[in-house]
Amino acid sequence: MCGIFGIYNFSQPELEVEFSDLKLMGDAIAHRGPDDEGFYLKKNLGFGSRRLSIIDRRCGHQPIANEDQTIRVVYNGEIYNYLELRQSLEQKGHRFSTSSDTEVLVHLYEDYGELMPTYLRGMFAFALWDSRSQKLLLARDRVGIKPLFYTITRAGIIFGSELKCLLKIRGIRQEVDLEALDAYLTLSYIPAPLTIFSGIHKLLPGHLMIIRPQGVELKSYWTLVIEPDYTKTESYFLEESMRLLEESVRIHLMSEVPLGAFLSGGIDSGCVVALMAKNLSSPVQTFTIGFSAAGGGFDDERPYARLVAKQYGACHYEEEVSPQAVDLLHRVVQTLDEPLADDSVIPSYTVSEMAKRQVTVILSGLGGDELFAGYERYLGFHLADWYDHLPRWTRQRVIHPLVMSLPERSDGSLAINHLKRFVRGSHLSASSRYLEFISLLPTWQRYQLYHPDIRPKIDPFRIEKQLESCFIRPTNISSLNRVFYQDIHTYLPDDILALTDRISMAHSLEVRVPFLDHKLLEFCFRIPAEMKLKFFQKKYLLKKCAANLLPQAVLRHKKQGFVGPLAHWLRHDLRPYICELLSQERLRQLGFFDPRAVQMILDEHFSRRQTHDKLIFALLLFQIWHMEYR
Repeated sequence: MCGIFGIYNFSQPELEVEFSDLKLMGDAIAHRGPDDEGFYLKKNLGFGSRRLSIIDRRCGHQPIANEDQTIRVVYNGEIYNYLELRQSLEQKGHRFSTSSDTEVLVHLYEDYGELMPTYLRGMFAFALWDSRSQKLLLARDRVGIKPLFYTITRAGIIFGSELKCLLKIRGIRQEVDLEALDAYLTLSYIPAPLTIFSGIHKLLPGHLMIIRPQGVELKSYWTLVIEPDYTKTESYFLEESMRLLEESVRIHLMSEVPLGAFLSGGIDSGCVVALMAKNLSSPVQTFTIGFSAAGGGFDDERPYARLVAKQYGACHYEEEVSPQAVDLLHRVVQTLDEPLADDSVIPSYTVSEMAKRQVTVILSGLGGDELFAGYERYLGFHLADWYDHLPRWTRQRVIHPLVMSLPERSDGSLAINHLKRFVRGSHLSASSRYLEFISLLPTWQRYQLYHPDIRPKIDPFRIEKQLESCFIRPTNISSLNRVFYQDIHTYLPDDILALTDRISMAHSLEVRVPFLDHKLLEFCFRIPAEMKLKFFQKKYLLKKCAANLLPQAVLRHKKQGFVGPLAHWLRHDLRPYICELLSQERLRQLGFFDPRAVQMILDEHFSRRQTHDKLIFALLLFQIWHMEYR
């Protein structure tokens, strides 16, 4: 696992890259690779790597070149099929000088050129230089497990694994992208290719960027195809899902350093731990956290994690998170580089910090919800089809006003809030209904949040159009499958995986995600949606897969997600800090938001007329981000 960075002045080849710039970029992401650093510099091109040694710790120094030194690569990730690829390449006459998975890339490129990423099974972001054609290739794995940022300048391109290394280069503007800000206040994250900074972009997952002296070309090398197979039985999908998941877990265990697993108390992480225990000769090291002062509506899931750990003889570690998290929030924001208001940021930071004391590699159950219909909103979206059968008059004149008048629950439960979202979006199209389920505020209300000087500069419907285009892109499939498709291309890479990568790598900890092996992912999108969400039961198929692996209490309990009691914290422990940072004076100084509109949001939340925990958290983190980066 590494961090990569570089500069290629293809538009102004007479402008030489300075080593001091590369050094600054590498130092900015030293946490991603504390074990080693390496550079390649020649005239108008320079790139480098910070390395966290996992495979071939002694000889895997980067950049790595082919036999005649005409091709060089820096790389971040793990290629799980590199041994098979290496054997095939050696049979064709390629000579290897290391045992690293990185070296496979240069030889694979020699044989397959720009098709090379299609042969890789793993998580990766890399930069490959072909000196013969003066061509630089940037690539990112299919799902977006590993990040890659870039900006196009008058001289050429600057790229890196994190935003902070690009910001080290003189002349890079740190201007807030208002389109990205509006997307953030819609979703709580910023979808690719946007970043919070104007002019800096994320390379899309499953894409290859080719940079030549003539210019830049962007190509997609992988497309997720959704083709539900109704000719196969449920038992077939059960057996094949479990076979592919076990195979994925097994190949994710390759490591020359200690490894363990995050264990949240749910089915996904429980399955990963169970299959790790089956394939390891020593006890699995597992890590989980709980929460103090959680509030009545929050279920501490440590007891369920302990059941799984005990069943498999794991070496189990636990910690409790306190809500005194102001300093921690500042560290999280510095780590993420751009606002990302997922309510798992605090627990993720804490569990990564704890795990790093014992291991260098962690397996996680991330991706199981997207593959097997695990989110509450999927159930709500499915129920909406049944709700539509009620008479329109009953829905609009009776149920809607009754539900919207309900006060939020005092125990921190979000049940009333979810019910309001459900009825509020019931009359909308499928894509707009799903946006209603996942957005922080309705479009018109979000627009009113902005300062009057900012509003004319924002198209509040742009993010809706972007998500709608993703929703309708796959043809001839059910609406529920479209929801899965949208989340795989937006929420998964730009929220969950982005957060996980940045926070874990801040602790020099590598997180692997077996559920997102592309062979398993592609297979799961051949499973009919009706087998994933059946009899109004989320994860129906995965629960059947896990029936012989996990305790019944784990299978039966309502999964909460790897999150803290955010609503409770915002109304109590963090309330003074919120009132300070979102005060009218602070907001006027910042100039992005209308102080009166924000105050109305705070009043509604603290009086329990509405629950705005996610929106307030998003505003709070943006304020902290602006303090740290501006």
